Amino acid sequence: MTELVLLQGLLLLLLLAVLLYHYNATFHYFCKVAFFNCWIVLVATLLSPYAALRGRSVENMKLLRAALLPLKRFYGIKMQVLGSENLNLKEPYVIVCNHQASLDLLGMVEVIPERCVPIAKKELLYMGTVGWACWLSGIIFIDRHRTEAAIDVIAQTARTMWRENLRVWVFPEGTRNPNKSMLPFKRGAFHLAVQAQVPIFPIVISPYWDFFSSKEKRFTSGTCTIRILPKVETQGLSPQDVPRLTESVRQAMADALAEMSVNHHGHQGRGRGSPPCEEDSTGTTN
Repeated sequence: MTELVLLQGLLLLLLLAVLLYHYNATFHYFCKVAFFNCWIVLVATLLSPYAALRGRSVENMKLLRAALLPLKRFYGIKMQVLGSENLNLKEPYVIVCNHQASLDLLGMVEVIPERCVPIAKKELLYMGTVGWACWLSGIIFIDRHRTEAAIDVIAQTARTMWRENLRVWVFPEGTRNPNKSMLPFKRGAFHLAVQAQVPIFPIVISPYWDFFSSKEKRFTSGTCTIRILPKVETQGLSPQDVPRLTESVRQAMADALAEMSVNHHGHQGRGRGSPPCEEDSTGTTN
């Protein structure tokens, strides 16, 4: 009798969860976010032993990419890529991209070229199997609180890029920023490109307003546009040129984001209504 009551209770809870998922936007949001995080942990846990057999290698990024690509279909997110031909360069380069939310990971794996690794905060290294999987995939960790150590990492990475034919992906805003304007850029990515004398490819991911908002706890389906801008050369530039280079690249990306936001806003105006604007803030630390 007790087992029957327990089973009925579990079925009732399951039914309640299903109803909440379909009819309560907040519950729907937290379920999707939880699944996103659980999927990443599961992928890292299952793939790390296999990746460990090959040792620390950028080639292991292919495993992570293949495991994360299906998430966009599960969430009903369509990816539209513009300018993909710009990344056909066979030599090393630096990619800089705007950073809005954890969903940027889906945009990154959609367009990330071969032999490309992100630069990530050092704290990620200590996140269990996720940190282990990132380390095995060749991800470069940087201590944002120790300037000298960060400079050393940049100098070492500049040498490694040519030796191992690496591309490096950086979020120069340094933190998640869901707002309609970009934050000031950190200069590390630009110092790296100048030291290595490699080009920079700016990538802009369109706003997620129509289907995702951490502030409003909304997570539905929608379309994301990824625009790859033409390369910016750094040949002949010196460290003194980095501030000007940083600002010019940021301005080009900000202009592209503004254009994409207007197009996105207009599209929404013809559909379900204008997207809500987030308040100005620095967002959650990356």
